[in-house]
Amino acid sequence: MRNFFFVLFLFKTLFLIAQSDDSKQSPIAAKATISQYRIITLERDTTFVDTSLTIKKEYEYNYLRRDIFGLMPFANEGQTYTTLQYGLNKTTSFPEFGYTAKQFNYLQPNQINYYSVATPLTELYFKTVMEQGQNVDAFVTLNTSERFNFSLAYKGLRSLGKYINQLSSTGNFRFTTSYNTKNKRYYSNFHFTSQDILNGENGGITSPENFESSDPSYKERPRLGVYLKDAKTTLLGKRLFLDHNFRINPTKGNNNLYLTHQINFENKYFEFNQITIPTSITSNTGEVSTFNRFGPSFVTGNINDQVRYNRMYNKVGLIYENTTLGKFQFFLDDFRYNYFYNSMLFLTSGTVPNAINDKINDFGGQYEYRKNKWTGKFSYSSSITKQSLFDFNANLKYQYNDKNSLSFEYQNNNKLPNNVYNLHQSSYINYNWYNNFNNEKSNTIKVEANTQWANATLQLNTLNDYLYFSNDNTANLQLVTPKQCDKTINYLSLKINKEIKFRKFALDNTVLYQKVDQKDNILNVPQVVLRNTFYYSGDFFKKAMFLQTGITFNYFTKFYANDYNPILGEFFVQNQTQIGAFPNFDIFANARIQRCRIFLKAEHFNSAMSGNTFYSAPNNPYHDFMIRFGLVWNFFQ
Repeated sequence: MRNFFFVLFLFKTLFLIAQSDDSKQSPIAAKATISQYRIITLERDTTFVDTSLTIKKEYEYNYLRRDIFGLMPFANEGQTYTTLQYGLNKTTSFPEFGYTAKQFNYLQPNQINYYSVATPLTELYFKTVMEQGQNVDAFVTLNTSERFNFSLAYKGLRSLGKYINQLSSTGNFRFTTSYNTKNKRYYSNFHFTSQDILNGENGGITSPENFESSDPSYKERPRLGVYLKDAKTTLLGKRLFLDHNFRINPTKGNNNLYLTHQINFENKYFEFNQITIPTSITSNTGEVSTFNRFGPSFVTGNINDQVRYNRMYNKVGLIYENTTLGKFQFFLDDFRYNYFYNSMLFLTSGTVPNAINDKINDFGGQYEYRKNKWTGKFSYSSSITKQSLFDFNANLKYQYNDKNSLSFEYQNNNKLPNNVYNLHQSSYINYNWYNNFNNEKSNTIKVEANTQWANATLQLNTLNDYLYFSNDNTANLQLVTPKQCDKTINYLSLKINKEIKFRKFALDNTVLYQKVDQKDNILNVPQVVLRNTFYYSGDFFKKAMFLQTGITFNYFTKFYANDYNPILGEFFVQNQTQIGAFPNFDIFANARIQRCRIFLKAEHFNSAMSGNTFYSAPNNPYHDFMIRFGLVWNFFQ
């Protein structure tokens, strides 16, 4: 509730600061071009503020603010996502916190942008949610001078959801600054983030047969029983991040030497809280069965599992830049972490320590080339301390013209396990372990062709010592433990996108084909994922309004989707229940009026016609038909 009022206050404040329609813009804003409103990534790639209304904006109008093709959202806004497409995220060599199912909306350093704007810029995002709440993202940035910029942003969500114990309440605060000296010898980007993600965890419905039946009483979703009625998880995180560089030679020329430094200090906290341990299921005949969903526990109630994680990363490098040859960088980095609980556990099966921590030092190099139609980046890093880890990346792109390009990417990665695999403590007896798993090894080849005819991406992955979670019980219990596959897993995917336009009509098609070669069913993905959008675009009211309206079809073939475990905040492998093969239609009508984009959508409008077989994960239904609306409004002061 506190976050809710803060979001409203920030929304109103920014609106009052920035409100100004195009007819009342300042003279400077009226003269400024769109190229003077720049968005700069951590890698210093630059784009410009885009207030157009395209089909891409329709795909990005969601909780994550990005295209979620390859992800299947759970029923309530702010919950986790089932991964339909493997390999969406690039891996690093360092051991991370884990609890990955909780971090789809947790903003990483490479997801924070920096800005340079001619006049103050504000963006307001609003979208309705499933029940009793809203999703707001308010952002403002300005340059106090040509050389100094700062931005403030806050994304807040509250949604009660349609099922029992499904509340989502999240907040993402971001603050950034960018600065460079007058002679442009020194550049810096800094950001601070404070993020909190709270979810009610109901563990899924207990009686899928009731959900799938035609009994009208179960159309009221709170009538469906759930495994957990008062459990919740909380993920908190704060980060201080600075990336800066200094040119050693006073004047920039054909040969330049830079000193670079990057520091990242971050702490995270995860908590699983459950007041009532026993789960009670009432059958259709009135019989009641009671059991502990996650097995025996040390306590009889009020479970409160807590884990903390601190990390400090420093990277110091030296760059030699030649206007003909490109950039050569050599660096050393220092990675330190502490993953810890409050106490040690002495069990009959052995001692479970309270912490794991380490210090890792890497050395490496990077070469970057940009010339004519060619762009390339090649990097290598390897540990110089006792740990055995390395990472090699090669990226090469040929831009034939504005409409045609071909890129190649290769990664060879040797990664230390995420901490949750090696150490976990819980009040549930079966959820305590201390392991020493091998490093995960992966080779990835990715070829992407973007042409005027179609876009295609081919990806090949070879995985060794792959880590995963599995359920050791096939009945009503979830006894999930970490495992390591000692066999090679091969993955192939081909993704093709083609948009066909005829006058004011268009058909946007995306198809993903996936194939996994493995001895055991560990890496499970649907063989085919589809998204097809037929839409109309046109101007109305003497071009005062631009309208885009159409219908989107989403579909994926049946597969053994991973199930979700709230104690770990992770998905685990299961091979008992398949989901998929249900059509999902969305009807949308979006409009652009000056700098305001309005979005209206009838989501999953065919839910009542296709049968109740739609699931996001086993025992976790996807949401029913609902109408949602909102807007994205940009102000140029």
